[in-house]
Amino acid sequence: MTPRTVHRLCTACVVLAVRVAAGLAKRLAMGATGVAICAALAPTAVGAFDFNGDKRLLAVFRDGSTQPLGTVSFAPAPQAPEVAFKVKLDTAVLQDFFLSMREFKCLPAAAEVTCVVPYPYPQPGKVTPTDLSWLEHSLLFLFKQPADFGAKLWNGVIFKFTLTPNALVGSPQAVDLNLISAPPDEPGHPPFGPMERTSYSPGARWLSALRIE
Repeated sequence: MTPRTVHRLCTACVVLAVRVAAGLAKRLAMGATGVAICAALAPTAVGAFDFNGDKRLLAVFRDGSTQPLGTVSFAPAPQAPEVAFKVKLDTAVLQDFFLSMREFKCLPAAAEVTCVVPYPYPQPGKVTPTDLSWLEHSLLFLFKQPADFGAKLWNGVIFKFTLTPNALVGSPQAVDLNLISAPPDEPGHPPFGPMERTSYSPGARWLSALRIE
């Protein structure tokens, strides 16, 4: 084998090695990119709201002040992804108001009085991360002016909860509580659906938000 032939063979080997290395690097880069894309698109539990255990229920008022209202307890239900819940209000922070021949537990304020309206019928007491309707129905309110003596059921308020990493945040929506003055035709179906609600403009209600955290 002549020196020229040896040189040609060595050159060919070097070129082949470079091409193989380049191809391998390209494949590794594509694989890393794919992994990164999949990781970005895949759901992750990191930072997700934990539907387990006792959470604090917090009232947020229009002036930015807050008031603990009680607790909401979550526990796994037999059929995932359902979660059982139980709301326990702290009656020590509520005052008794006798309105329209009924006693209400209320949060008094100079701007507006907000009263708790318990949902009066049996309900499943379960939610999923994508459907919090029964939790929302467990936190019904009505509002009145301090000078008003009666309870106007058409001034009802329900809170639409949004899932955030650290809390469930409820925004007030208007409902007519006369809708639940009689048992619903479908007991297992939440009566206040999207068509029965109207969102308030920001700051319209003294109780401007609820937080479960």
